Parts: sequence; structure tokens; C-alpha cells
Amino acid sequence: MLKIQAQSHIPTDFGMFTVYAFSENEEDWSPHLVWVAENTDFSRTVNVRFHSECITGEVFHSKKCECGQQLDAAMKFMSENGGIIIYLRQEGRNIGIINKLKAYALQEEGFDTVEANLKLGLPADGRNFDVAIEMLKILKVDHVNLLTNNPEKLKSLENTGIVLGKRIPLEIDSNEVNEDYLITKKDYFGHLLEKL
Repeated sequence: MLKIQAQSHIPTDFGMFTVYAFSENEEDWSPHLVWVAENTDFSRTVNVRFHSECITGEVFHSKKCECGQQLDAAMKFMSENGGIIIYLRQEGRNIGIINKLKAYALQEEGFDTVEANLKLGLPADGRNFDVAIEMLKILKVDHVNLLTNNPEKLKSLENTGIVLGKRIPLEIDSNEVNEDYLITKKDYFGHLLEKL
């Protein structure tokens, strides 16, 4: 059963957050994390970001995606407006870093992000947001605004008992490397990207 295994206050460049580690087992070295900005009011509609892990973009500043910039923007937004970031350990749309690098190698041969995953026999997007819903319920959050461009994240709240107030866009400008990637996200996955 999923539960809070540990929590602590962490000061960041964007402000103070309380961080909760969620897993079924306290021996889990890769738990899901919830970052709660210090000015968050759980009695009101809570701003929420479901964010999937991306070590290449967040840690090493890869230009192939906008994940690191989205995480920074989400942390800044939550610090200023209150809210929580649910950090899901679903690297590479839940295919893992090894398969992600294999997919990147195929992209160098001319395949787009979806084609590369499918060629490897993997789903175009293997993520599941049920665990994020479970964490919201453990935290007793039942009214949210979702910071996202992904319609699947909006759909994940349907029939959960959690009320969606509004979607807050989180669009990052493309660069010379990732524009095709973002176009694929818009055309294939239906991401709500207005700048492309």
C-alpha cells in the first residue's frame, strides 16, 4: 500500500518546499515525490503539476526536450502561487533511461519520438497517472487546477472524485533541437501547444 515514508523541508532557488516520499516500501530507493510549496492552502483549490522524471533534461540540461525548463517553471509558479508538484519516477514516458537512450539513437537515424519507441516494441507513452491520483487522495486534495499541456493528464482526473477547476498552460519556447519533438507531441498526442 502506498504511503508517506519520509518528509522534510527543503529550501530551493524557488523557495521553501515540504517534500514527501511516497512508496509501498521504505527500502524503495526511487520513491515518487510530492513537493509542496510553503504557501499552499489545502482548504482551497490546489495548483498541481504531474511531472514525470527526466534525468537528461532536468539534471544534464538536454535540449532534446523541455522537461527541465517545465520543472523549473512549475517550481517557480508553485512558490509564487501555492501548489504541489507530484514528481513521478516514470523516466522517458515510463520506458526507463536505457530504452530512452536507445530511442534517442533511433531518432538520430531519422525516426521521431513516437516511431522510435514503437520500433523498440515499446508504447508511445507508457505513463500511468493513477499513482498521482492516489497521492492526492492521501494528502486529502480534492479540488485542483492542473498545470499541464497534456490532455491525458486532464482525463486522468475523470471519475476519481477529484474536481478539476481549470487547466493552467505550461508552454516552453522551442529551441533549434526540440521543435520537431514538440510538434510530434502536439500532432500525435494532442498536447495543447499554442506557440507551434
